[in-house]
Parts: sequence; C-alpha cells; structure tokens
Amino acid sequence: MMAGVEQAERPGSADGSGAAPGYRPRATLPMAAEFRRQASRRRTQLALGFMVLLPLIILIAFQFESGGDDDNGGGEFASLVEFATANGLNFTLFTLFVSASFLLVVVVALFCGDTVASEASWGSLRYLLAIPVPRSRLLAVKLVVALAYSALALLLLAGTALLIGTLRYGWGPLQSAVAAEIPAGEGVLRLLGILGYLAVVLLVVAGLAFLLSVVTDAALGAVGGAVLLWILSSILDQITALGVLRDFLPTHYSSAWLGLLSTPVQTDDIVRGCISAISYATIFWGLAFWRFTRKDVVS
Repeated sequence: MMAGVEQAERPGSADGSGAAPGYRPRATLPMAAEFRRQASRRRTQLALGFMVLLPLIILIAFQFESGGDDDNGGGEFASLVEFATANGLNFTLFTLFVSASFLLVVVVALFCGDTVASEASWGSLRYLLAIPVPRSRLLAVKLVVALAYSALALLLLAGTALLIGTLRYGWGPLQSAVAAEIPAGEGVLRLLGILGYLAVVLLVVAGLAFLLSVVTDAALGAVGGAVLLWILSSILDQITALGVLRDFLPTHYSSAWLGLLSTPVQTDDIVRGCISAISYATIFWGLAFWRFTRKDVVS
C-alpha cells in the first residue's frame, strides 16, 4: 500500500509512463520550427536561389545563340530546343527537360540527404533525442520538411521559367515536333502533369538520400551516394543486354513524362513509373525508420 502511495506521489509517474508532467511527444520539434531552421541554412538559400537563377541563365544563353549553328543533336532533345523559344510554355518545358536528369536529382538529394546526417556531424542529434524528441517523430518531421523544400524548389524552377519565358517570348500553345499544337490552357494542365510526375519520380532520390542520411554521419556521403547510385542506375538502363531487368531499375521510367506531349496522351509508362517510384521510396523510407529506431546515437 505504501509503495503505491509513493509511486503516486512520484512526479510524472501517475500514469505509469515515467514521463515528466505535461510532456507531450507531439509537441516536441514543431514542424514550423524545423521549417524556419532549415530556411535559415545557407544550403537551402543557395539551392532555392539557383532554382530562380537557372531559367535566367538559359534565357541569356538563348540570346547569345548563334543563328548559323542548327546542330542540336537528335531525338526529343532537338525537338525541345527547336521550340524552346516559341513561347513561355515551351521555354518552361525545355528548362525542366535539361534539369530533370541531374540538377533536380542533386537538389532533392541535398535536402533529403543532409537533414539527419548534418545533425549527427554537428553533434546535435543526441541533444534533440535527449529533449526528448521521439525518434519516429524526429524522422517524420525531418522528412516532411525536406520533401516540402524539394517541392518548393521544383515549383520555383518551373514558375520562374514560365514567368520570364512568357515575358520574353509571349504566350501561346504548347508545341512539339511529335504532336499537334496543344492549346495554351491544356498545355498548362499538361505542364502541371509533368511537374507532378517528376515529383513522384524524384521520391526515389528522396528515399535513398534519406536512408543514407540515417546510416551515415557524413552529409556529403549521403548526398553524393544518392546521386551516384541514381547515375549508376541511369547507365545500367542504357545497357540493352540486361533485357527485362531494366524495367526494375528506378530510372527506367524517369523520362516517361514525355508521353504527356503526345496526342493522344501516352500514360502506360507513366503509371508504371509512378508505381515503381512509390514502391522504391516506401522501401527506402521504411528501412530508414527501422534503422534509426534501433541505432545507437553517439553523435
């Protein structure tokens, strides 16, 4: 009986949880605080700033383009270059095309790969857990904020390209060498569809970078590792001798968004690409949570 009284009088143990009075796990590490914290970091400011700067660089490059040099290579790239200066929609499409295969991969890997590993390298991760912030909540908040900034980077790139492209080249239908002209209104919808598909495909990079960020204490290793593995997958996808194995590579359907430019729209590969990307991302995030909740944090 006395033991029960002592336990009831002991601070924070009335509910048997051993937690301090007033402690609420969901109140630790607020989402808004993490957003502000990441916004104040130099890498965030530089990455988002470059998303605004890149369309300006491309626009200036087109101004210095030599009229006598029409050798733009072949295939879809030549088609997009040919119509890039037709209007704002085509300029935006070209900007996304030249950014999707590498630049956006690096930016997403930076936001998602640096988030946990940087805390470990600074020695602040163990202090966050000692507040205490539940490990699952810490990872969830970090992941949501990283994905939000990745989406913001994608929107800034497309929005800036559309704005300056329209101001410079005007407004008009979306043009392509492989399909009839698409009216401007429908062209905007297809452009939004392309942005959405790119965002889904980049979830693979986000998941891989986040997993590596949990596994290592070196932020550069997490970011670089995700980018290198994405490049490796792209190289393997070019080896036709692999046959059907290429279908299971995360980069196999990375350019399926080009089907949105055709008439009628080709969605088969887009659906397969979404399923593949979401599956890979879910596996990587699941492994990250599983590893972190069992990891001895000493930094």
